[in-house]
Amino acid sequence: MKIKFISFLVVLLIASFLSSCATLTEDITIETQVDPTINYKTYKTYAWSGSAQIVFDAIGQWEQPTLDTDEEVKFVINRELRARGLYQVINNPDLYVSFVAGVDTTILELKEDPNSEKKILTHVPKAALTIALIDGKSGYTIWLGHAVGNVQQQQTIENIRKRIDYAVSEIFKSYNK
Repeated sequence: MKIKFISFLVVLLIASFLSSCATLTEDITIETQVDPTINYKTYKTYAWSGSAQIVFDAIGQWEQPTLDTDEEVKFVINRELRARGLYQVINNPDLYVSFVAGVDTTILELKEDPNSEKKILTHVPKAALTIALIDGKSGYTIWLGHAVGNVQQQQTIENIRKRIDYAVSEIFKSYNK
């Protein structure tokens, strides 16, 4: 009886964790553009094409002021590239990696008002992240990934990291190993 109860608690905790992760990232959509003529296995090295800035938010309304979001994105991109057999170099990379992200606060959507159950026009700021892989010899973009999600104000650092991890990991699922 005691083992069944403990098993039930474990299952309940896992289900709770999985559902919280799902709701944390359910608004994020992913799109990738892949050049089908490219043999991605020939690429072994990469370098960053330059610095990127995500968004300037001096008062921390959209970006957590105590978290370097640019570095978080780079960290996850580095991890995903290494998992695919690519290694960072300084000179003569096979690929250059670039990313850009930003927030559009002018997006409007119809949302249901919980008090009246009517749809009302509401500002729903969107955040986007685009990652590009550029052939080191030709300079052509050979792979492009894009994530869009609702901006969630005043998120915890842990939740921001989870959302970044989810977005970048999902984007790279289309990169051929």
